[in-house]
Amino acid sequence: MNASLTAITVMPAEWERHERTWMAFPPSNDTFGAPDSESLGRARAAWSRVARTIARYEPVTVLADPADAETARTLLGAEIAVQETELDDAWLRDSGPTFVHAPDGSTRAVNWIFNGWGAQHWAAWDKDQHVGRAVAAHAGAAVEDSALVNEGGGFHVDGRGTVLLTKTVQLDPGRNPGATRESVEAELHARLGTRHAVWLPRGLSRDYEEFGTRGHVDIVAAFTPSGAVLLHRQDNPEHPDYEVTRFLRSELERAADADGHPLEIIDVPAPTVLTDDDGFVDYSYINHYVANGAVILCAFDDENDAVAADILGRAYPGRTVELVDARDIFSFGGGIHCITQQQPEARTFEGGR
Repeated sequence: MNASLTAITVMPAEWERHERTWMAFPPSNDTFGAPDSESLGRARAAWSRVARTIARYEPVTVLADPADAETARTLLGAEIAVQETELDDAWLRDSGPTFVHAPDGSTRAVNWIFNGWGAQHWAAWDKDQHVGRAVAAHAGAAVEDSALVNEGGGFHVDGRGTVLLTKTVQLDPGRNPGATRESVEAELHARLGTRHAVWLPRGLSRDYEEFGTRGHVDIVAAFTPSGAVLLHRQDNPEHPDYEVTRFLRSELERAADADGHPLEIIDVPAPTVLTDDDGFVDYSYINHYVANGAVILCAFDDENDAVAADILGRAYPGRTVELVDARDIFSFGGGIHCITQQQPEARTFEGGR
């Protein structure tokens, strides 16, 4: 990381206009299952539902391993572009680049180092470590390489200078050994155009189990156009996140944005279901995706789906809330935000920025 970097690029907030959405088609692997397996079929169906929903609002390009390209084209349909790219996995929020605006308004791609969520024993990244550059090339975007091990699900920006982070992600010894808050902030501010970081002490409980990310923020908290923060709230005291989410709220209540304003917090109740076959779930409505004219919201066939849709409808005025069943996506380790990556439209900054 280079603490002397001066920010020359700015990451726009997710709700600003997109040129397209990028996704990846689940390949056969230890997570999704063997070729022709029922589990792989479920994964591909779930990812495709999300892609087709987003495609009603903006262009979508899906990366597919060359061996899976024809299957992807058949399942996704003609309206979705398929780009052949070698893949290990399909969590493009994390393996893909972060698109930013250059001073002239053109789009650039920040290429973080990807090492399988901290070089975890179950992860493969021989191919996915190159996906950031591959997406940038497909998009025709210049690349800015970063020396920071980072994933797109590990941060969230408000478009006004503030970035949300988690101490157990960017400061994880498996990702950035020897890093400090100051060194991480210097690199992120330089790449994202932010100037203030809000650090959460941890993420949700399941994210620290064997197949978790060690605390990604995009399942816990997210900024909205008003500047308010949507925060996951578990209301059942039997769930370990009951205490966790109250602790996180107390931390955010003491935080401020880049302009020194206290953060307004909007609680989003978790689904009422507590467990699945593997233990306590981390089902969350925070892991949504904001597209042009729509919010693609995780649904769980739960009574709180409607509650969350109402909250997010008010948080993102003028957008249609699209509920998409995300239970299969969560069963494989993530949510809708985890499998999507926005490419903003190019624009011109006022005053040359």
